[in-house]
Amino acid sequence: MAIPVKLEVFEGPLDLLLYLIEKNKVNIYDIPIVTITEQYMEYVRQLQSTNNLDIISEFLVMAATLLKIKSKMLLPKVEVEEDEEDIDPRQELVERLLEYKKFKYISDELKDKQFDAEKILFKVNTIPPELKDIKEEVNIDELLDGLTLSKLHLVFKTIIKRQEDKIDPIRSKFGRIEKEEVNLSDKIRFIDTYGAKNKRFSFKKLLEGQHDKIEIIVTFLGILELIKMGRIHVVQEEIFDDIYIDYQETNEELDVEELSFA
Repeated sequence: MAIPVKLEVFEGPLDLLLYLIEKNKVNIYDIPIVTITEQYMEYVRQLQSTNNLDIISEFLVMAATLLKIKSKMLLPKVEVEEDEEDIDPRQELVERLLEYKKFKYISDELKDKQFDAEKILFKVNTIPPELKDIKEEVNIDELLDGLTLSKLHLVFKTIIKRQEDKIDPIRSKFGRIEKEEVNLSDKIRFIDTYGAKNKRFSFKKLLEGQHDKIEIIVTFLGILELIKMGRIHVVQEEIFDDIYIDYQETNEELDVEELSFA
């Protein structure tokens, strides 16, 4: 008793070859012809049980082509002249596969579009022919009946108010924030001049005179630079007490390199 075998359905020999190439995950430009031919012939042997000569004949023609290519690949390579091109026996088959793959892709795209189009329903035009050209006449007098300048003005004010309500009252007043560059050298000279004038001053009071966070940071860096130069001395009696800065009298001229902080 024969055992029934369920075969994959392919549209032709090229379709089967593409399936085998993708299944084996090989490069279509470098087909391992021996492996692919053996798998192809296994499918053809199973196909013979269908007794459909029209289908079998197409696959047998491709089987003969594959066996011919396989035999050429197994033969030792013959040296060719430098000006002659060494033709790969698989080249023609690869070109046919690429062309078939392109048309198969286009066919699948058209099937998807057809499937999507089947979901669209169009309403049949149900307007009687005698009513198509009829247009409703507009009575201007009725349309403008009761319209006055005060009503038009009210409509105008309503439209303007709607436009004003769309404007954010807070964000609309935002201006452009400019980034200010603070020069560290200028800040050091300022602190030195301030110290020479006041002799002893509060660190907290000095920072309160600055305008923003960047300027406070630069002032703090300037204090550190002047401590390093020995032109000021910092004193704090108790923890968390205010810090006082004593200016150290010196005859040396302040030498500040051009520094910047942005």
